[in-house]
Amino acid sequence: MDELSATRAVSRRPNRAVVLRRRLAAGGITLALVGGGSLLAVALAGSGSHRSAGPRHDPAVPGTTAKTVSVAGGVGTIAVPRRLISHLVEQRVGRLPAPLEDPGAAVVGTRVILAGGLTASDTSSSGVLSVGTSSARVIGALPVAQHDAPAVGLGTAAYVFGGGDGVRQLDHILRIDPATGHVAIAGRLPAASSDSAAAAIGGTAYLVGGYTGTRWLDTIVAFRPGAPARVVAHLPTALRYAAVAAAGPLLIVAGGSLPDGSASRTVYAFDPARHSVARVGLLPVATTHAAAAGVGGIAYVIGGRGAVKGSLTAAIVSIDPAHSKIVAAGNLRSPRSDLAAVTVRGAILLAGGAGPGGVTDQLSRLVDRPIRTPATLLGHVAPAGTNVYAADRANQLTGAARTARELVYVPNSESGTLDVIDQRTFKVIGHYPVGELPQHVTPSYDLRTLYVDNDRGNSLTPFDPQTGKPKGPPIAVTDPYNLYFTPNGRFAIVVAEARGRLDFRQATTMRLRHSLAVPCRGVDHMDFSADGTFLLASCEFSGEMVVVDVARQRVVRVIPLPRSGSMPQDVKLSPDGRTFYVADMAHAGIWVISASTLRVDRLIHTGLGAHGLYPSRDARNLYITNRNAGTITVMRFATQKIVATWRIPNGTPDMGGVSADGRTLWLSGRYRAEVYAVDTRTGRLRARIRVGSGPHGLCVWPQPGRYSLGHTGILR
Repeated sequence: MDELSATRAVSRRPNRAVVLRRRLAAGGITLALVGGGSLLAVALAGSGSHRSAGPRHDPAVPGTTAKTVSVAGGVGTIAVPRRLISHLVEQRVGRLPAPLEDPGAAVVGTRVILAGGLTASDTSSSGVLSVGTSSARVIGALPVAQHDAPAVGLGTAAYVFGGGDGVRQLDHILRIDPATGHVAIAGRLPAASSDSAAAAIGGTAYLVGGYTGTRWLDTIVAFRPGAPARVVAHLPTALRYAAVAAAGPLLIVAGGSLPDGSASRTVYAFDPARHSVARVGLLPVATTHAAAAGVGGIAYVIGGRGAVKGSLTAAIVSIDPAHSKIVAAGNLRSPRSDLAAVTVRGAILLAGGAGPGGVTDQLSRLVDRPIRTPATLLGHVAPAGTNVYAADRANQLTGAARTARELVYVPNSESGTLDVIDQRTFKVIGHYPVGELPQHVTPSYDLRTLYVDNDRGNSLTPFDPQTGKPKGPPIAVTDPYNLYFTPNGRFAIVVAEARGRLDFRQATTMRLRHSLAVPCRGVDHMDFSADGTFLLASCEFSGEMVVVDVARQRVVRVIPLPRSGSMPQDVKLSPDGRTFYVADMAHAGIWVISASTLRVDRLIHTGLGAHGLYPSRDARNLYITNRNAGTITVMRFATQKIVATWRIPNGTPDMGGVSADGRTLWLSGRYRAEVYAVDTRTGRLRARIRVGSGPHGLCVWPQPGRYSLGHTGILR
């Protein structure tokens, strides 16, 4: 069964959701609907008999407040996050004796035990390690060298479940004494298996999924010391390498590998009291081979990769039942999969894993910190009289743009081609094959080259604006959905939307210098502050904006848009540098965001499918394309008032730019295989030109300005 079928199968079982709803309600737990009606359990229950007079800070769990709640059978104290989104920061603390990936990891009291795993030479390990604050030492050995075996702490011992030794899968359950390193057989699994994941709730270990050597498992196996291991539930689909952690009274199962070879996005909750499984939402991206740990009632999915080896991620995702959220919660210092993660002393300890350079010996911890924007990036207001588009006035061409041919370059995403249109005759004068899924055409920082961003083709096709023809071979880059340049011209920023990152590359050679994983989904468009210190980027699929410190190449803030289901698209700065405008395709308008406080002010309604934003040459007006409405809205910058709406009959105006003289707005007709030339004085359609299939981010060239910040022509 594929993931979609599995999700549908769960939705056909309302009895499980109803039972879970009753169970959680009885335990002081509320339910919320998220992600189009997915069931999310909101845990507000704990265990123990401590009674508190009111909220207090719990120093053991950073970023939380202890809260006393009634539960079935007594009163418990739990950690309730103080903020809507926790932001985890990785701190390096030491090293293992040798590089190690995929060890079983367990906490017993304050002791951390690592068992087995794979070495840097991809061989199984038999080592049992005791991990201290900054180092680890060998304290024992397993009966056989093995890997892909999860471990949990129960009572005074650590327990390791199954695994593989390179030849076969194992069915043993091993008990490890953390004080002496002594290892003994404590039981047998119902089926010999590896590639499973485990977590403990209330003195019971729960083992999820796995592989027997011939078949994938959909089972959840329960084990308590002194009792036989038994199957207590089944997932809607078989899984390997899932991320599993406890969140309150529920076991969270996130992602994993599916039998068809793909990676899963689905998040499930298992209720041990009722042995029921419910779908609770989706991860931002399909993820497998990730670690997981729980802190304060929140489950964190850490690192991992996609279905293909090498597709590593540094993302950390929190599954926050207290606030009905599955959201990005920070980034590792570098992408890693198959790492170990355990919660100890209120922080998450990480060990080993596989990174871009191979297996690592790194020990680190994740600590909870608020997302704060540095003071240097806040409170900055552009000086009075600022006009960031002062160099972009009509016909104010500079450098190589002065001698460039007056052409329009149209990337046809579905055709894998580029059409070149003469601006004076409105005729297609060139038709060129480029890479797969060309998305935008971007002028280089120095105005000498136009790059076709071949998204799925993993390349940039350079064109010479002097001739309107290709120049030189394609340049290999990964996933170039969009392309920008830092204001100092040092770096190109390749927007690798499918990979969830911004790749900072040397601007002239496109050599990769730094990959920045962003904590959101569908990063695609951006613009820069007036002084160039930060950029604001839209995240189409998670309804968020991210703020990046340009000099430090770090995400410093995540801004959720106020309306659920938002799909932010193009971003443009106002001429005075005080306001960002963000097109929202789902909510038919543009968001107004303060450039000094980064606060979302309001939504200005323009039309269905608001998508592209283009300033006029005199910087008085902003042209907004409404793709689904077939209209162009004209808004006055100074008053934020709509002054005109131009309609393109049966049109789908998408992306484009303004001619050098400011008299023509050129736009792609995304779903009509055509390009529109619109008179900016009257709104009249001057020409409708047939092009290839799926025209997208066309570039009008030349354009006025001293240098290009990228996209289809952001010039300053």
